[in-house]
Amino acid sequence: MGKLIKKIFRKFGIEITKYIQNIHESEVITITPKKTCQGYVLIAYIIEPFLLKPGDPVLNTHTNYRESLQIAKTFLDLGYGVDVISYLNSKFVPKKKYSFFVAARTNFEKIARLLNEDCVKIVHLDTAHWLFNNFGSCNRSLNLQRRKGFTIRNQRIVESNLAIEYADYATILGNQFTMSTYQYAQKPMFCVPVPTCLVYPWPEHKDYENCRKNFLWFGSGGLVHKGLDLVLDVFAEMPDYHLTICGPIQKEADFVISYHKELYQTTNIHTFGWIDVSSPQFIEIANNCIGIIYPSCSEGQAGSVVTCMQAGLIPIVSYESGVDVNDFGVILKECSLDEIRSSIQMISSFSAQKLEAMSRNVWEYARAHHTREKFAEEFKNSIVHIIKNKPGFGSRDESVKNDSDKI
Repeated sequence: MGKLIKKIFRKFGIEITKYIQNIHESEVITITPKKTCQGYVLIAYIIEPFLLKPGDPVLNTHTNYRESLQIAKTFLDLGYGVDVISYLNSKFVPKKKYSFFVAARTNFEKIARLLNEDCVKIVHLDTAHWLFNNFGSCNRSLNLQRRKGFTIRNQRIVESNLAIEYADYATILGNQFTMSTYQYAQKPMFCVPVPTCLVYPWPEHKDYENCRKNFLWFGSGGLVHKGLDLVLDVFAEMPDYHLTICGPIQKEADFVISYHKELYQTTNIHTFGWIDVSSPQFIEIANNCIGIIYPSCSEGQAGSVVTCMQAGLIPIVSYESGVDVNDFGVILKECSLDEIRSSIQMISSFSAQKLEAMSRNVWEYARAHHTREKFAEEFKNSIVHIIKNKPGFGSRDESVKNDSDKI
């Protein structure tokens, strides 16, 4: 019986893999506006949201699901038909003329080479440049090796690509830091804010006095890249301060083995692992913490930080996180242990009244700058600007049509 079960699961796994490969290698979703179509746009990004059945919810596991839908909706509203493929589709060969090509960095160069010469090519970037990212990630692992005497193999590496070189324009999820890593290419670039999957109500009954020494680290894969090792080293020596950890910790075995004591045997460190941001448990954790600490070495714009800002958590983040914190948070310039420690102590020393005021400013800023609506507005502004500067632009492009009912 055991062999039979293993055989069934092995077969099922192969079938699932083939199905996923087919989606990414062959699926093309075409959506046309109801009125006269003035051209077609090829979008190579996240295809899964376009395959949902009516009534099925869009996943909240990453903001790029909504981004992909909004990118398509923007062009439909402007009167263009849309073809959507997966950004992982390496076999796509265009069979029609496209007015615009909008895609993530993966396979951008390959597809761009095949398009008609007058197609306007726009790369949608969600990370800092791959050279900056990869140097930072490897450097963090090297520093950890020198500091602690062990090697972690899970670097967060971005594949090498020439997307920005082959693009005419770029939309960048990030801020001036993120944009600066691409400025060498001298291409017109537009910053668009990373949207959050959810917004949260203001925590009316939060006890700022009792949570002033409680902090959250919340992130995805690449734990050393995102500074969890640094945060653990700091809190392990600060027993009066509490750290809660939310993220896919168990997926990085090297890290768990090396930091097992800090993760699971240190009384002021509480490891939850992965958490659903729409769950009551996440809200409870956020309401019992004063801030998020996130010393990442490279991001586009850290969605985990912005999610926590929507919950009113005060950000203590690296400059390379790509998040603007104005006067309601702390930017770590060096991400040294001493700087992280002193920043935690500084925030914790503020009065409950000041902490509440900072938290309110964080929450209001996130509500104003990091929503689906704000992403839609800024992305549309970018595209309208590009259209107006496109050779042969006519008055018909200026009108906004509401032909996106299928999205």
